[in-house]
Amino acid sequence: MNLNLISPDVVSGKKTLVRVDFNVPIEDGKVKDDTRIRESLPTILNLLEQKCRIAIISHLGRPKGKPDPAFSLAPVARELELSLRKLYPALENVRFVGDCIGESVESAVKEQRENEVLLLENTRFYAGEEENDEDFAKKLASPFDIFISDAFGSLHRAHASTVGVTKFLPSYAGLLVEKEVQALSRLTDKIERPYTVLIGGKKIADKLPVLENLIGRADVVLVGGATANTFSKAMGNSMGKSVFDAEMLSTAKELIDEYRRSTTTLVLPADFTVTDDFKQVRLLANRKPSEIRASEIAGDIGDVTRTLYAQYIRTSSTIFWNGPLGAFETSPFEKGSQEVANALASNPKAFSVAGGGETLEMLNKLGLSSIFTHVSTGGGASLEFIAGKTLPGLVPLLAS
Repeated sequence: MNLNLISPDVVSGKKTLVRVDFNVPIEDGKVKDDTRIRESLPTILNLLEQKCRIAIISHLGRPKGKPDPAFSLAPVARELELSLRKLYPALENVRFVGDCIGESVESAVKEQRENEVLLLENTRFYAGEEENDEDFAKKLASPFDIFISDAFGSLHRAHASTVGVTKFLPSYAGLLVEKEVQALSRLTDKIERPYTVLIGGKKIADKLPVLENLIGRADVVLVGGATANTFSKAMGNSMGKSVFDAEMLSTAKELIDEYRRSTTTLVLPADFTVTDDFKQVRLLANRKPSEIRASEIAGDIGDVTRTLYAQYIRTSSTIFWNGPLGAFETSPFEKGSQEVANALASNPKAFSVAGGGETLEMLNKLGLSSIFTHVSTGGGASLEFIAGKTLPGLVPLLAS
């Protein structure tokens, strides 16, 4: 996949609109997790070194198409300035602009000093953002010379700030998008085998396209989390009070049958760690799916399953992991994910990718991010990419 990439001959000295993913958690006016900010820094630094005048846009949360102070990017401006100044001492400042279109933006761009970065307000304060409204996209683009797309996690959405703006400005992929595409392409093209995929998390509906696409592509698919509960329920097990998706039971059963007819092995938990109360964990037992009692809740993959999954991971050459294998937020239900991750750490020659918001949260909590070759910033985007879907925001960045 050939991308239009940033280079001195196309970006030097230009008024540059940069789309990043600063959809970060904020509590009491402070950024709780700056991972997405840190991931954007290489592109911003590159543009500063090319003497670009940079204005950054992003969405944050779901303000429903109108201004909402709870979703303002103002706290992000402070965090970005602190992070940038450590790497680029010549930084003048990060100036927050309380809008993303209109006179205030145009004035800020005209007044912008060298080594000053502008951070514009939340694009979702306008309904035209999610509607990919052409007039709104044109207003976003009007003060600038070029557009850099570096929000890989948003490229599966055809919004004004990811797709619409590319109609009005020469458009290029940022360094993060380039890195993501290079890494994820190793999961779709010229795969080094054996190729093992771990699918966990809560919503099987979100995993469905990639589960279907992996048939005949992956060698082994290991399932955990509430996604495994749905598959186990579809096979006729009661699963007690465990969380599962009742609307997806017939689909899960069809998928099981499709995998049986294919060359890809679908592996479901042989046992679960169960409790009767997540808030006060008193009962803790290991059960086969057929033995889970009516009062019990599956919180994690069980002992036998952990050992089996770890064996697959130790002997794999390519690994993709999306979704925790248990309710990692509550001890001891992080044990399954922890033990399988330990197996991955003991297989350093494997090419390994983690993706998805829940997955990143789990890895950060358990301190496991560093064991992966690549940790993707895209949840839905990374899933859709390896499922072979076209990402609308990636299309305008492809070299002709």
